Amino acid sequence: MVGDNVLELDHVSLILKQKNRALGKNLSFVLNKGDKVALIGEEGNGKSTLLKFIYNPSLVTGYCQCSGQVVTHGKIGYLEQFLDSKWDSEPVINYFLKDHPQDEIQLERYNLFGDIMQSLYKVGLSEEVLSDEYLIQFLSGGERVKLQLSKLLIENDDILLLDEPTNDLDIETLTWLENFINSTTKPILFVSHDETLLENTANVIIHLEQLKRKSDARHTIEKMGYREYVDQRLKKIDTQNRLAANDNRNYRSEIKTLKEIKNKVQQANPGRTNRMNSLLAQEKRLNEQERVQKADIEEAINIRFNDVSIPNGKGVLNLDLKSLSINGRILSKNISLCVEGPQHIVIVGQNGVGKSTLLKYIYDLLKDRKDIKLGYMPQDYNDLLFTEQSSVEFLKNDHLSESEVRTLMGNMKFTSDEMLASIKELSGGQRAKLLLMKLILDECNVLLLDEPTRNLSPLSNPVIRAMLRNYNGAIISVSHDRKYIDEVCDTVYVLDQTGLRQTKRAHDPMKNMQKKS
Repeated sequence: MVGDNVLELDHVSLILKQKNRALGKNLSFVLNKGDKVALIGEEGNGKSTLLKFIYNPSLVTGYCQCSGQVVTHGKIGYLEQFLDSKWDSEPVINYFLKDHPQDEIQLERYNLFGDIMQSLYKVGLSEEVLSDEYLIQFLSGGERVKLQLSKLLIENDDILLLDEPTNDLDIETLTWLENFINSTTKPILFVSHDETLLENTANVIIHLEQLKRKSDARHTIEKMGYREYVDQRLKKIDTQNRLAANDNRNYRSEIKTLKEIKNKVQQANPGRTNRMNSLLAQEKRLNEQERVQKADIEEAINIRFNDVSIPNGKGVLNLDLKSLSINGRILSKNISLCVEGPQHIVIVGQNGVGKSTLLKYIYDLLKDRKDIKLGYMPQDYNDLLFTEQSSVEFLKNDHLSESEVRTLMGNMKFTSDEMLASIKELSGGQRAKLLLMKLILDECNVLLLDEPTRNLSPLSNPVIRAMLRNYNGAIISVSHDRKYIDEVCDTVYVLDQTGLRQTKRAHDPMKNMQKKS
């Protein structure tokens, strides 16, 4: 590396070819040693595309028109948002022995076996996953992210690009990741929707915005922490809007006064054309005068549940499960759970313990119940989404007109093109929004939510949390989002190999676990 300057972007612009929509315009910044840069913005604003372009422009040139330069002084390590499904049929050990699923095994990498074991330990993966019969398809969502992180640890990279490294990670590993980001001198550019991690790690913010109904792109770069940036931004917006409101009031008052004077002059002496011309000229100057405008920002989403509820004490679930297993492997035993309306419960626990499997089991138990209206948001969105459908087609039902559906989607910042485009063209966050809107439109009074805030912008998540906190139905959820757990859920359960137990605080179960070095 050359000095502290390890990566430079020089007037980078990214334009979606199919929609001719800019994701970024003339973006220039320098990444230095010690920089922990959080890339934030709403869903579909190009965060993942920018990371891919920096790492390897060929990953985006198929759908993006790209210009500008990326200059690097070192080796880049990249954690992609989703592990390529082509790895699924490979043994876990092969992920460390190859660069791509189709490659031949590089035998010399067996010399790194000790480093591999140590990196697995750090991220909380058991050495059992290295057995030949343990395929990547058997890993949970969080375990796949841990696998990617583990490989990054043993590679000698100078720069790290991390696309959603917090997705599906358990709380213990989130804490480890925070410590790693803060302690390494390597510059890191990362995307995350975990507000707690953003607040605890970022020292530079790059905010990508889409303005004027996504017809224009803007970026903001600030050398400060995430919470400071959000607070400062809100203050600037508030100040700008107050100045604009005052200016507009003064303008209306002056126009009103001029109109009254004009009327008096007209009534008293219609022939005083000089005086009238003077007043008209004054009115023209007022109309042409540049006035303070409201802040030009990307507006926040607007979403809430309709008036749905479930009776207090209504029996929702009475579960007594002797064992929980997947692919013949027992994950947990003796699971008991009783849920009544309108409880909001969350299940936490280490990755791979079976939380998503348990939620799917509960869904199968409840889906045919006639006395409740059940809604489900799975970990894998494709379990419910037909990717060839358009968003409007997915959301429409017998009781709603297309215009009503479009109004709600507009409130969630979908453009007309995105409403009609096939679901496969949407980002992960936009797909998450679709599932949330489906729960609202179907007027569900019991929700099963697997990581409901995952993939949603940290700027959107406060709105989502408020919506769920004020929801009058029952919620059974799985989450590792610490703000969601603290703000939305009244009861927390820990799932481990011995069963399910209630705890007072979301973070308590992690305190007694062995800390990773």
